[in-house]
Amino acid sequence: MEHAEIQVALDGLKSSVLKRVEGVETKLSTFDKALTEVEKKSNRPMPGKDDPSPEQKEYRAAFDAYVRKGRTDGLDELQRKAMNTQSDPNGGYLVMPEMDQTIDRIAETMGGLYAVANVKTIGTAKYEKMVKTAGMAMRRVADGATGGETTEPTFAKVAIEVFTGEVEPWINNETLEDAFNNIETDLADEAGIAFAEGGGSEFITGNGVGKSRGILSYTPIANANYTWGNLGYVVSGASGAFKTTSASVNPADALVDMVHALKAKYRSGAVWLMNDATAGIVRKLKDNDARHVWTDSLINGQPSLLLGYPVEIDDNMPDISAGSYSIAFGNFKRGYTIVNRTGTTLIRD
Repeated sequence: MEHAEIQVALDGLKSSVLKRVEGVETKLSTFDKALTEVEKKSNRPMPGKDDPSPEQKEYRAAFDAYVRKGRTDGLDELQRKAMNTQSDPNGGYLVMPEMDQTIDRIAETMGGLYAVANVKTIGTAKYEKMVKTAGMAMRRVADGATGGETTEPTFAKVAIEVFTGEVEPWINNETLEDAFNNIETDLADEAGIAFAEGGGSEFITGNGVGKSRGILSYTPIANANYTWGNLGYVVSGASGAFKTTSASVNPADALVDMVHALKAKYRSGAVWLMNDATAGIVRKLKDNDARHVWTDSLINGQPSLLLGYPVEIDDNMPDISAGSYSIAFGNFKRGYTIVNRTGTTLIRD
């Protein structure tokens, strides 16, 4: 009799728990639906879900008609809804986020310096940051002596202006009328390559006038006399070549000197930057024990190492020649900033 009473009590408790669980599941389902609607309206995709909102799907169809036929019926209103922007349609129409991201990915994989520099994305025309060029110094105060000010930190403002870049592809009418041709993807690929090639060149040699300022445009100065705002260098030991091997000199010594020309606190995260032809020469260099100073990577996607530091290939770097600055070494995430401005627009001519 007692066993039966216990069983009835357990069944009642089980039924109560199941009802509570069902109630919680119902509330979670309702909350999930409400959250999904909020995300759709605010154009923020749910984590793990890449499906475009209904507004974005409608804008994509209208954008495709604009590219192929030049039709702009209602496109400015759809852009405001789908892209959450008030941009002037006279300045072109914003491409879909997928196309914008495709351009970023291609540029990132093609640009050697782009991959190792400090990359910032902003929504304004200028990026500014403060850099402390000198800190405070300590001094000792003798017993009974009066302390006082030593030195105060000094700062420099770094201002990077963002300039508009454009490419103008020509597309045949037959191609535009071909419904099976993915115009959006093709434009993204071509524009991405053009932006990568143009930007990659500027990041190395650009003069900063209406364009990016490249690392080699700064005033070169012997590293022993380095001052803020200039580019320190170490000589190779021979004109257009490395030192000649002798009993006391090794061609790779210049690379060792270059590593230690950089202060120890900056060597963490430092990489080499050179073009492919220079890399072919450096790979042959050996130390005094006849060991190659270059270590090939055995893992796909991982860079080779030179004296223990990664090597990034950028064919915009100059070849080895008399007076050239063919190899760069440093922590570029601390020393060089690339600024991108959000928003890619397309204007149909």
